[in-house]
Amino acid sequence: MPMTAAQRAQVQIHFCVLLWGFTAILGKLISLAALPLVWWRMLIVVAVLALLPRVWRGLIGMPLRLIGAYAGIGVLVALHWLTFYGSIKLSNASVAATCISLATVFTALIEPWLTGTRFSKRELVLGIAVLPGVALVVGGVAPEMRIGIAVGAISAGFVAVFGSLNKRLVHRADALAVTAIELGAGALALTLLAPIMPILFPAFDGHLFAIPGGRDLAYLLLLSLVCTLLPFSLSLIALRHMSAFSAQLAINLEPVYAILLAIVLLGEQRELSPQFYLGVAIIVLAVMLHPLLRRIGPRRVVMDANDLP
Repeated sequence: MPMTAAQRAQVQIHFCVLLWGFTAILGKLISLAALPLVWWRMLIVVAVLALLPRVWRGLIGMPLRLIGAYAGIGVLVALHWLTFYGSIKLSNASVAATCISLATVFTALIEPWLTGTRFSKRELVLGIAVLPGVALVVGGVAPEMRIGIAVGAISAGFVAVFGSLNKRLVHRADALAVTAIELGAGALALTLLAPIMPILFPAFDGHLFAIPGGRDLAYLLLLSLVCTLLPFSLSLIALRHMSAFSAQLAINLEPVYAILLAIVLLGEQRELSPQFYLGVAIIVLAVMLHPLLRRIGPRRVVMDANDLP
């Protein structure tokens, strides 16, 4: 039996999550500071997209207002990645990836307001259920890593906002064209932000135009093409057939992949306590409960983006 559009979207988003699980590892392996790391990541993806005729066809005739909306979302994406990699540098890959799970709480509150969907108490409860896990994660790390957790929580807030906005607008343009606009705008925003970065966020600062070394460049290409371009575009396609909240709950599995990879590749288990892993288990349980509750409960009413005012 062929898969429905909704089932295909679930497969697509989980494949994206698997690829995103490598981003925290690569962020730890790349020696660049958070600012140049994110800037190069976005710039490489945009350079590749600029070579594709499909992207230019998607841009031709797109209303300026819609381009501006996607560009604004791209700035939020840049700020999310900046704080995410800042969290990695201030703590480690496992902690930063786990903090993104807070986005479920933010998304449950923000998505109905931004996309016109009906507010779901069930989704809010599931989002809140993640919080004890996050509390255990916080208590399971060394005190000097806790600033990384705070930065990771801010990063989760950016995820909730740009994920919900993408859900609202995802039907209106080609996914690759949208990716080019968002990441291009994000790279431009970081370029403008660079001169004041030492004052605002010195922990994230780094020489923006420094040419990466051979090892860093190889990791950046892997991060940009395999772990960014492919899943970012595919996730936009998947969002056409699922809610931002459903996508975010699936993305909560990213810490599992990141932690397993960090144990194997970085030996991070030496930095983390059993309490940390108990917290991650609670987060994963909330992820698993969501599809079960959707089967037994009423379906959410989701408006098409073109029907929104």
